[in-house]
Amino acid sequence: MNVAVLIGRILFAALFLGSAFGHFTQRKQMAEYAGYKGVPVPGLSVLASGVLLLAGGLSVLLGVWADLGSLLLVVFLVPAALLMHAFWKESDPQVKQQEMINFNKDIGLAGAALMLFAFFSHVGGDLGLTLTGPLFHI
Repeated sequence: MNVAVLIGRILFAALFLGSAFGHFTQRKQMAEYAGYKGVPVPGLSVLASGVLLLAGGLSVLLGVWADLGSLLLVVFLVPAALLMHAFWKESDPQVKQQEMINFNKDIGLAGAALMLFAFFSHVGGDLGLTLTGPLFHI
């Protein structure tokens, strides 16, 4: 069980760590796109979201307060879904479909991160070979 959870954490975190890398290395382009989508203070928002992705991804990957890291990912994913993938604002059917797919992906990942939060904060350090126990206990 621990090895399966560890492999799951690695696969889950890889997505967010790769995205964090993009937030830092392609910050200007991402800020322009975020501004186009109506995100307030796009330059700062891209930097802040990159920090959330990096901190949350590393926390889940390494098992250091993985419950907190999971919550950080939720804090990134829900606003990203609402601000960046507002499919209900689109009139072009193809664009609307693509935004709906990305919205659903982000909301689904937020749900998975929320479940990880619950698992880690309930079971604690006995789940998936973590380096520390949880920060929260539910």
